[in-house]
Amino acid sequence: MSNDFVPALREALDNAGYTYDGVADLLGETAHSALSRNETVPGLRRTRGGSPIETLTRLFLLQTPVTGDEADAALPGLVDRLCNEGMLEQSIGEVAARMDIRPYATEDDDLWVVSDLTPGLDGTPNKVGADHVLGISSAATSLAQMTIRDEVTRSLDLGTGCGVQALHLAQHSQQVVATDINKRALWMTELNARLNGVPTGRIDVREGSFFEPVRGETFDLIATNPPFVISPATDERLVYRDSGLPGDRVVEDIVRAAPRLLNPGGWCQILANWVIPADRDWTERLGEWIDECDAWVVQREVIDPAGYVELWLKDAGLQGSPDYVRRYDTWLAWFEQQGIEGVGFGWINLRRTDATPTLRLEEWPYDVEQPIAPTFTAWSRAIDSLAELDDDALLAARPVVRSDVQQETFGAPGAEDPATVVLRQQRGLRRARQADTVEAALVGACDGELTVGQILSALASLLDLDAATLAGERLAAVRELLVEGFLEI
Repeated sequence: MSNDFVPALREALDNAGYTYDGVADLLGETAHSALSRNETVPGLRRTRGGSPIETLTRLFLLQTPVTGDEADAALPGLVDRLCNEGMLEQSIGEVAARMDIRPYATEDDDLWVVSDLTPGLDGTPNKVGADHVLGISSAATSLAQMTIRDEVTRSLDLGTGCGVQALHLAQHSQQVVATDINKRALWMTELNARLNGVPTGRIDVREGSFFEPVRGETFDLIATNPPFVISPATDERLVYRDSGLPGDRVVEDIVRAAPRLLNPGGWCQILANWVIPADRDWTERLGEWIDECDAWVVQREVIDPAGYVELWLKDAGLQGSPDYVRRYDTWLAWFEQQGIEGVGFGWINLRRTDATPTLRLEEWPYDVEQPIAPTFTAWSRAIDSLAELDDDALLAARPVVRSDVQQETFGAPGAEDPATVVLRQQRGLRRARQADTVEAALVGACDGELTVGQILSALASLLDLDAATLAGERLAAVRELLVEGFLEI
């Protein structure tokens, strides 16, 4: 792909104010919200003025034709070239988009992301081709929010799609390798890198399936939103969401292979689905996949088989088609044969370690602070610190209660003591933990001045208990409070 038109395109988008905030201000809350539901009418009503930002919004986001004069004003000298590149098409007096150019904002930059057009606007049939390249999706933003942003030497965007994760990784990696089996996706990733001014060579795109293009190489960070849809292995698949492997095999293969591709201390972060079997706990099953890595797996949602099949058949634009009922029935029958009770969705975080791995697998369907990545970093630091502390060293430690932790008490009016005490985080996972009065008092005394041993001794004296016995009973809870982020050392 030649890139002589890309600087001019970037300049045109920038001059028009075609940024995430600019478009949000133009559309207003109602129209912006409607567009997130694939409804364009409110947005069309807000973009009738003919200004460059209105033209670009109508053209690429609302997917409605604009006049040739409007297109020339918004994209000066570029219309013919973008038509030749397959990004626009012209008819008599009109110009229409054949690809999406969407404003996207990170914490530090305004970016633009080229992808295939959004299917299903205004309820139109949304069947997409097998090599469809998905744009910015909720899954893409979820992965971006969970990915740790420490400075690294080498990172891998496995299954890059249009390159959203690669753009993020390029901001804190000296080199990014972006792989995909879809050649169109790699073309778009290269285009997006150039459009957003990523230094030449920073993103290395490679064609191939999963880890094949990077065999024998290692990385400090791997981020992936793999084609994780759990379905029978058939030829009826969409590359961006279906791996061609049965069940959750693709996720299992990535988890099992990750240690060989990670440098010591390196992370692999996966947004994924997994099977919830009818006859076995999901945590036990996923735990068997993990080796040589600390792991924190968070199940964010569980979907029943019927709801799951409906979700993905609609995503493929098959609802209402003659094939819908047949595929629905076949998929449900396969779930029954496999003994699948539900499908879990969530985060898999792996960190390569040479020590005894720490495994944490839990359900957390509640609202969290975004980005959530700093919570994973804090967890890894906590387990590293605790690994170096035996009981005597922990008693000598001087922890501090995290600044966002608040205490809530519940009980009958006039009661001398509360019936329930809850410690609640306001940040990160916003975790809540029920505590008895001893634990609540311990946490409340953690100000960095007193040691754990001094606090427990004072509580033992106050409660007329043996100090050594109380310490033996409470040190495990202190470790949990540190791992869960209520206390910090």
